[in-house]
Amino acid sequence: MGTELSARQRRKFRIRNKISGTEVRPRLTVFRSAGHIYAQVIDDARGQTLATASTLSPDLLSAVKSDNKTDAAKKVGALIAKICIERKIDKVVFDRNGYLYHGRVKALADAAREAGLNF
Repeated sequence: MGTELSARQRRKFRIRNKISGTEVRPRLTVFRSAGHIYAQVIDDARGQTLATASTLSPDLLSAVKSDNKTDAAKKVGALIAKICIERKIDKVVFDRNGYLYHGRVKALADAAREAGLNF
């Protein structure tokens, strides 16, 4: 018993050692739960969250109720990109948070790219 980490946690630590959000290129991080997906844009230098979106956001809540999880992730990606562009953030560093880059995580990233974010 004790200090065993999951494979996702090991990947997460390995990724976070290499990337960090700055004022010029904040970090776009993704959290995936069983039913929802969340995205945050974080400036690690100041320790401040600059933008956030999720399937629980008031803008999306009714729109994603009937969608499958991948389609909901696409809408979250588009929403986070729209919020970032409104706040004059166009370049970010993508942090997949230890999740494999496929499925919902990839759908969110692709939708954010299509909506105008560069990473």
